[in-house]
Amino acid sequence: MINRIVVGAHYGLKDWLAQRATAVIMAFYSVFIAVVFLVLQPADFEAWRSIFANGPIKFFTFLFALSLYYHAWIGIRDLWMDYVKPVSARLTLHVLTILALVGYTAWTAAILWRL
Repeated sequence: MINRIVVGAHYGLKDWLAQRATAVIMAFYSVFIAVVFLVLQPADFEAWRSIFANGPIKFFTFLFALSLYYHAWIGIRDLWMDYVKPVSARLTLHVLTILALVGYTAWTAAILWRL
């Protein structure tokens, strides 16, 4: 029998659920945006711009991006924790990953709300 010492850790259940939830959000958005593109069939830049100028489309696109970045964070964090053993290198990679993902989030917001 395995005897765990409870120290407040959830042993990955929260992250596992978060990754599944973000995957579901991304799947629904992918189907939704594919249907939008099939129905509207944008042929030029202005048509694409008008699709993403719509408030709900902007919101759902941003939600997709946030889900993608959080999903990526969980996966890459686990990769760094599993394969990078020196603590200083792992911490450096974690910080660089967080900075990149926060930057991508800001960039996404700037692109969507600049339209």
